[in-house]
Amino acid sequence: MTATRAPATARRPRAGRAGRTPGPGARRRIPFARALGPLLLLALWQLCSATGLLDPQTLAPPGAVGQQGWELLSSGQLGHHLWVSLQRAALGLAFGTTAGVLLALAAGLSRLGEALIDGTAQLFRALPILALVPLAILWFGIGEEVKIILVALGTFFPVYVNTHAALTGLDLRWAELARTVGLGRLGFLRRIALPGAAPGFFTGLRLAVTVSWLVLVVSEQINADSGIGYLMEQARTFGQTDVIVVGLVVYGLLGLASDTLVRLLERRVLRWRTTLG
Repeated sequence: MTATRAPATARRPRAGRAGRTPGPGARRRIPFARALGPLLLLALWQLCSATGLLDPQTLAPPGAVGQQGWELLSSGQLGHHLWVSLQRAALGLAFGTTAGVLLALAAGLSRLGEALIDGTAQLFRALPILALVPLAILWFGIGEEVKIILVALGTFFPVYVNTHAALTGLDLRWAELARTVGLGRLGFLRRIALPGAAPGFFTGLRLAVTVSWLVLVVSEQINADSGIGYLMEQARTFGQTDVIVVGLVVYGLLGLASDTLVRLLERRVLRWRTTLG
């Protein structure tokens, strides 16, 4: 009776090599992948302009837009209007975010607060913010206040809704644990409520940042004497499509930069979380 042995060269497969199923986060990253879409769009734009498919009066070619943008930047016009828009957006976002967080805490941690606040907030959330522009002008005039108030109203609702949803979605076992270990209201707020609501808050803040630029561009085009929206409206009056596109590019870059800053802040504050991102 002969014993059969495995060949000497045969080895047990090592774990973590062949046969491993890549996880959802194991996708190979493409360098500069986010720039591919804008570059392709820019190439298509230049091609249509060069072949005459796009009338320069309808949409200026990329070269003309770049030249106009450089002239506005070097003359100081773009910097002035950009600074004015940044101030309006920052003030409106600060007021709207602060109000959204405070009212979400009041409604999310108190039954009386929810009865008084949440129903009213949900009712006004259904109203388009831009539909309030005529009424806001009648109430506050055409000065700086109306633009900041409109931005604040637009940014309030995303912050409030997402923060309130995160608070009301907290596991009841955390409240029972807080009661067991003797945490007071301030301790519960600091150790459980605020950390639990932070993911929802940052989701709302990212949406609010985007909304702030959308509301601002409209309010600056309706009644303003400075700002990127005002610059675009003046360009529309004189048929300067290159200046309009410069304004659109600036708004796009502002939105991208502000969203990136919020995401970096979110990763730093919520570094205790383990996510696929």
